[in-house]
Amino acid sequence: MIVLNDDHLDFAVEIQEKSGVDFNGCPFVEGMDYAPNKIIRLIQLGMADEALKSATIWVCVGCNTCSSGCPMAIDIPALMDGLRHKALKTGVEIAEPDIYNFHTEVMNTVRKYGRTHKLEIMMRYKLKKMDLLSDMGVGLKMLKKRKLDLTPSRIRDKKAIDKIFKNK
Repeated sequence: MIVLNDDHLDFAVEIQEKSGVDFNGCPFVEGMDYAPNKIIRLIQLGMADEALKSATIWVCVGCNTCSSGCPMAIDIPALMDGLRHKALKTGVEIAEPDIYNFHTEVMNTVRKYGRTHKLEIMMRYKLKKMDLLSDMGVGLKMLKKRKLDLTPSRIRDKKAIDKIFKNK
């Protein structure tokens, strides 16, 4: 990481302004405390702890909307993922524990089946929150449109998945 001193402050601001990325394209920016470009700015200015404590790194879903239009070719979802890992490793208080719990359920299904099983993810997450009925309408619509599989699909090479998780 490059740590900027006071002499480099103007340069950091200039780089950020020249990128010209409009982060309003992010479908989740309203749920973030900082837009993705501001997280980058915090890191540039040596304020990584502030970035690690932000809700933004947990709200980002890695959809690549921001990266696809980034003239600086920054892989922002990978950056957010790295910041989440660092936050967990350093023991920073998670700004969005519900999102962390949801991520945990997603990874549990990947570990179990080799891919996600949306219905199980949502059922386990909602059970942990003791909030079983608030999204029932959405769930029924998703079932009707065949967006939720009742049974999980599995990959053939389960050992490959076990190996990935063993290395983590």
